[in-house]
Amino acid sequence: MVSGGHGMRGRGEPLHAPHLSDIYANSAIQQQDYSATIWLRSKEKLEHLTRCVKFKGLMAAPTTQPQEPMKSQQKCIAIFALLCCFTVLVALIFSAVDVWGEDEDGITEENCNRHCRIVLVENIPEDLPLSIDGTTHVPLSTGLNSLLDEAKHSVEVVSPVWNLNSWDQETWPNSGKQGQLLFQRLLNLKTREVKLKIASSLTDSAELQKLTEHGAEVRFVNMSALTRGGLHSNFWVVDRKHVFIGSASMDWRSLSKRKELGVMVYNCSCLAIDLHRVFSFYWQLQYRDYIPSIWSKRVTALYGKDSPVTLYLNDTEVTAYVSTSPELFCPKNRAKDIDVIQHVMQDAKLFIYISVTDYLPLLIRSSRGSLVSRYWSPIDEMIREAVVLRGVKVRMLISFWKQTHPLTFNFIMSLKSLCMELANCSLEVKFFSRREQMANSQPGINHNKYMVTDSAVYIGNHDWVGSEFAYNAGTGLVIKPTQTLKERGTTILEQVKAVFERDWHSRYAKNIQASNRTPEGSKYRNLQQPEVKGLLDNKEGKESWDESNNP
Repeated sequence: MVSGGHGMRGRGEPLHAPHLSDIYANSAIQQQDYSATIWLRSKEKLEHLTRCVKFKGLMAAPTTQPQEPMKSQQKCIAIFALLCCFTVLVALIFSAVDVWGEDEDGITEENCNRHCRIVLVENIPEDLPLSIDGTTHVPLSTGLNSLLDEAKHSVEVVSPVWNLNSWDQETWPNSGKQGQLLFQRLLNLKTREVKLKIASSLTDSAELQKLTEHGAEVRFVNMSALTRGGLHSNFWVVDRKHVFIGSASMDWRSLSKRKELGVMVYNCSCLAIDLHRVFSFYWQLQYRDYIPSIWSKRVTALYGKDSPVTLYLNDTEVTAYVSTSPELFCPKNRAKDIDVIQHVMQDAKLFIYISVTDYLPLLIRSSRGSLVSRYWSPIDEMIREAVVLRGVKVRMLISFWKQTHPLTFNFIMSLKSLCMELANCSLEVKFFSRREQMANSQPGINHNKYMVTDSAVYIGNHDWVGSEFAYNAGTGLVIKPTQTLKERGTTILEQVKAVFERDWHSRYAKNIQASNRTPEGSKYRNLQQPEVKGLLDNKEGKESWDESNNP
């Protein structure tokens, strides 16, 4: 006999009072109901929870078979717990990123414009006369100003540098006027009710501060915390319709003293909305020191190397897509720059022409106050495979300037040695240099960053240095005509190829040859930068440059 407030319960008698476990379950369910009401905010899910609670009430009613209701009760509690876990997961996703992103002006993959106009733009310094059959392409400053003329709603800009006004008027008189004009036009966008948005890794830019005071919205991407690299992307997106991508940053030198190349694509919302998603990716990184593992659909790629978009550029059918780097900055379906370069090289059948400021297959990082380097093989291996195994003709045009790394020459000579004993092997390298400006690290250099083959063109933001692709944020554009060489006529691919050949045959593109060296494959092993500079500084050295412009 047991005494207590509940009295005696005989075998088989109905349960008139709940067990302690029932009280605990009821209490837990009430708390979970309360939590669900806060988290779910959904009528359908609340109705489902209500049905579970009512079912629980039925289970508490008298029954002669208590085992079945107890099992159902446990199932209900388990379902409820799973729903709560799902709700917490959804809440975490919402807290990680802006899931819905920004309005894309009603543009979708189905209704975006695929009939576009593309224009190749260059900046060629006035004292660097280069032309194709007496004509030049559209100046970069003209192209950027045309985008501002087209702007009706928004201008989105990513640039690693903001230095449009700060030129030395004594050293470079009149050189900064184009930069100053462009900056003033950006300031005046507010008066036209055009929204200016800028993603940058700069924290102390006076120009960005002034643009902010005139209505621009600037967001900071903390690249040091994210990848220990830098934000090197250069592109514009205007009204989700027009884009610019190329080597030029928002620097007065890019509009006057440096040799730059890029493309303007007009009325091309299919391509623009995908590049806008890259901008949105940067935009959502503000105040973050980590890369979320789950991203919004609004920043994932619409197109990639396996599923490019089909466009008509100047009435020529092409496929195109955007790539990014480093790997951490590649949301779902977004192609990596290094994979894209490999893909374009592998598709080449006849030739690969490469024009970059620097070429260095090394990863260089600072560790405990010193620089640590290791070999970075992807691009170097791709070039070797194309030349040796597939017989593709490769030409590389690299800038020779104050910051050229000494080991660049070692790697170049290693590549050139591949063809010493091979038939049908062609790999040529030239260095683009302004002798009279070698002491200056900026003006006059060839700042281009592109590759053109017989089947595609790749325009990027990175120099071909291992550290660039591994740690720095960059963006690339691939355009591939769908017709064969004989069918397509003049396309953007042929235009870029003509630019490369113009530069390659110019008097500024030279072969460096070491004097007083034996012809063995290792003759350049000890070539260091001071020795190479010496080739430009004395009569004997000048004669060691190959002045021939023959291919």
